[in-house]
Amino acid sequence: MPVTPSIMSLHLRYRLWIAEMNYDINILRIFNDYLEALSSKKETSEVNTGIGYFEQKFPSVRKEIDDLRNEMHLLKMKLAAYSREKKPLDYKTYLADNHTALRKRYLKFRDDFEKIKKEFGSFEVKWLI
Repeated sequence: MPVTPSIMSLHLRYRLWIAEMNYDINILRIFNDYLEALSSKKETSEVNTGIGYFEQKFPSVRKEIDDLRNEMHLLKMKLAAYSREKKPLDYKTYLADNHTALRKRYLKFRDDFEKIKKEFGSFEVKWLI
């Protein structure tokens, strides 16, 4: 049988991931500011196409962040309740709370977000300089 992480380990992991996603929200806000600055400076079809792409992409990224943060917050609260009640986090409970699936979603989000940041970085360098 696989080893089940401790309540504290999971709780701290969720706190860290939520903090990272709060940082990601700030990055998205700054990227949106870049888009506004760019739209006022350049008016080519290529720039407008890029701006439109990112204006569609960023809200879906933000929604994924909000969904993940909400699920993590709820599980974090549930873990705190287990801890207060001195209930062990056994493997059956771990599976029922779906921690593994949430971890996989978060890791996929991280990969996707890094790709978007690189895409935006390439776009920004090309047109803001």
